[in-house]
Amino acid sequence: MAAAQGRLSDGAGGMDDAKEGDRNAVETAPLPFRTAVDALRTARLRPEIEIDPTRPPQRLAPHAYALEAAVVADDEDLADGRLVLLHDPAGHDAWQGSFRLVTLIRAELEPEMAADPLLPDVCWSWLTGALQARGLSYGEPSGTVTRASSHYFGGLGERPAASQIEIRASWTPREGRGGVPDTAAHLAAWCDLLCQVAGLPPAGPGDGSIVTLPQRRGPQSR
Repeated sequence: MAAAQGRLSDGAGGMDDAKEGDRNAVETAPLPFRTAVDALRTARLRPEIEIDPTRPPQRLAPHAYALEAAVVADDEDLADGRLVLLHDPAGHDAWQGSFRLVTLIRAELEPEMAADPLLPDVCWSWLTGALQARGLSYGEPSGTVTRASSHYFGGLGERPAASQIEIRASWTPREGRGGVPDTAAHLAAWCDLLCQVAGLPPAGPGDGSIVTLPQRRGPQSR
């Protein structure tokens, strides 16, 4: 897998506005949410991960914070994604808790990989496996794994066919002391998944059993 098609953000100006608006919203939010966001902001991640705050969704929960990340190697984007932390102090029946994590991850892959009938099951197992590998407790997982192929015609006919994998998922991180989940660990697990989708080798000696899809040859420039 490699070379996700463009970043998920809407541009530099939108990012600046998102940072300022996010800062104001977090400062007035309940303490558990502020604590959870602080943990996301200070988490230490793999050097291949480039991450920034981005504009969160406005209607999914009373409080929301979003991050956008890309896996970058040799100045090439190999995969990108967005992670959103939602918080409803009153709790949410569907979540079975007051916090929810929502993600979108995408990357390109070789067309022959896209034809593998087991690919969606494998990608979903990577998500649950990343959480379990870090000993995280979570509930109510749900999501989709989508494969899409593009074929070019006419003036674009010289372009090779392209395929993309997209993972959309959400889960409830179990709350710990003070009603706050370990969001830094959940972010680290999410980054593990992002790197796995990008085809990077495991980061640590204890992750040797992780299987990644091979990186696509000739990734596109950023």
